[in-house]
Amino acid sequence: MKWHFFHQLQVEVFRRNFLIRVQLEDFDPGIEIDNLSADNYHIGGISSFVGLVRDMYNDHKLISMTLEHYPKMTEKMLEEIQSEAFKRWSLEGCLIIHRYGQLNPGEKIVMVATASLHRQDSLESCAFLIDWLKTKAPFWKLEHSTECDNGKWVEAKEDDNIATRKWDKIIPNKARDI
Repeated sequence: MKWHFFHQLQVEVFRRNFLIRVQLEDFDPGIEIDNLSADNYHIGGISSFVGLVRDMYNDHKLISMTLEHYPKMTEKMLEEIQSEAFKRWSLEGCLIIHRYGQLNPGEKIVMVATASLHRQDSLESCAFLIDWLKTKAPFWKLEHSTECDNGKWVEAKEDDNIATRKWDKIIPNKARDI
């Protein structure tokens, strides 16, 4: 299995598990969730999101998608995004998996999962992570469709930027407790 980088930080005293992986290989969401919560009985809820390659894009049939990235740049940004989630919410664990390389319709691209004592922290932080990943993580998508044989680079959508900006206005639970 080839991973561009793999970080797992475990703090035994608090039983927190924070994991970031960028990889070519597919992953099993069930196994990943089991690993995230293993031996941590403080967790009251886990929220997750798995993104898939669609078969259509702008009314064109998608043949495949190629995801590219610069490992050091990606590693730094994913660590910053995960750190920001930890600052905003009380998390027991946080998982970010993102694939790169050529992917076909139906294949998994990304998974984020968060574990917390209470559901609200888990639900909000999971939504935050995927919104920020869509706009801040340095991945470039080249979509190959029936419309364009050479592929077309995907630009960020305004809806994704709006979703990211909404987190500037939301005061998360951790900040409310202060």
